[in-house]
Amino acid sequence: MKSNPTVGFVSLGCPKNLVDSERILTQLRMEGYNIVPTYKDADMVIVNTCGFIDSAVQESLGAIGEALNENGKVLVTGCLGAKEDDIRQIHPHVLGITGPHAYEAVLGQVHQHLPPSPIHNPFVDLVPPQGVKLTPRHYAYLKISEGCNHSCSFCIIPDMRGKLVSRPIGQVMGEAERLVKAGVKELLVISQDTSAYGVDIKHRTDFWEGRPLKTDMYQLASALGELGVWVRMHYVYPYPHVDNIMPLMAEGKVLPYLDIPFQHASPTLLRKMRRPGQVEKTLERIKNWRQQVPNLTLRSTFIVGFPGETEDDFQQLMDFLQEAQLDRVGCFQYSPVEGARANELPDHVPDEIKQERFDRFMQLQQKISADRLQAKVGSTQQVLIDEVDEEGAIGRSFADAPEIDGNVYLNGEQNVKPGDMVQVKIEHADEYDLWGSVVTKQ
Repeated sequence: MKSNPTVGFVSLGCPKNLVDSERILTQLRMEGYNIVPTYKDADMVIVNTCGFIDSAVQESLGAIGEALNENGKVLVTGCLGAKEDDIRQIHPHVLGITGPHAYEAVLGQVHQHLPPSPIHNPFVDLVPPQGVKLTPRHYAYLKISEGCNHSCSFCIIPDMRGKLVSRPIGQVMGEAERLVKAGVKELLVISQDTSAYGVDIKHRTDFWEGRPLKTDMYQLASALGELGVWVRMHYVYPYPHVDNIMPLMAEGKVLPYLDIPFQHASPTLLRKMRRPGQVEKTLERIKNWRQQVPNLTLRSTFIVGFPGETEDDFQQLMDFLQEAQLDRVGCFQYSPVEGARANELPDHVPDEIKQERFDRFMQLQQKISADRLQAKVGSTQQVLIDEVDEEGAIGRSFADAPEIDGNVYLNGEQNVKPGDMVQVKIEHADEYDLWGSVVTKQ
């Protein structure tokens, strides 16, 4: 008897890409395709690519090449798919190419090259109500919109993913509720610009369980806060209305955690980047937030070596870091992205100066991060367990997003399992991570 066709899947890039992958996989499973973990067992391989920066493009091209070598039948989708000619030049034998969040087009190509099996039985090949997930079952990314209305000079995401398109809030809440019922303990809210949620549809009113809700960041955060799980806000621009979220954090409705991509602190550089540039107001806002929510964790990303960055610009960034005392910080050395307007700016910074500034930046931030973590030694923190191995358990506090922030290590702890919430006494800290012992389980 003929078995169901099999598909291998490679997902690269950011959490937003991961959500796209989960949607494609869910639809494939609903149509009877089996998803397999190895090239040799797959009738076809789909590679969901990233194309944001040069290193991501190279990783994606490498993954496509590996899939072709190991399997031969490959479909390409995702952000790099927007540059079909570039892919075909290097990999002319891929079966098909689609751009980002093109679910129907991907499925159409799968049907063309690998028709679904007529023996699919929806009563046997059940897909869970929350769909297929690529994250552990105790946390999930909740994508609330596609695209972006900003025109940052270093970024090509609006060219790849288009303008902002917000999902109806009733649909988002329905998905969140299904995930929580399936055992998810943490929802990570993601988009290109979470603060702008609903702007494109003029904050239209939608319904969830018969209740009217406006499609905006506050009402979404408030409704998610009713589900009884951790709610973590990512990619938030520091607009004034973000102030409205602070009471929800103070009340414990959503995690006291904000991921805000500041990018720089020199008003001159921010103008060149086409970013919001009121640095004094930003510092004032951070101070105000911390007065309302003393345990607020702030994560951000910055670019050093942007075209035209002077030593004075860089020093303004260092002064900002010193004053803002951010908890978690990522830093990138500027690299040209094909199609970005910043490439045309004059006075590109030499690589050796970029590296030297990057090193100084990281040295200062590591000390700030280490001091802020050291202040937690002796405290008791709620920790969500991610994994358990022979050395003990590894989890995260509310201050730690998966994959990008630090961990809490429970050496020798074996009496917990992934998804458990435990109270942990913090005993040691370094620049990134905490160590402690379980006090109580919840």
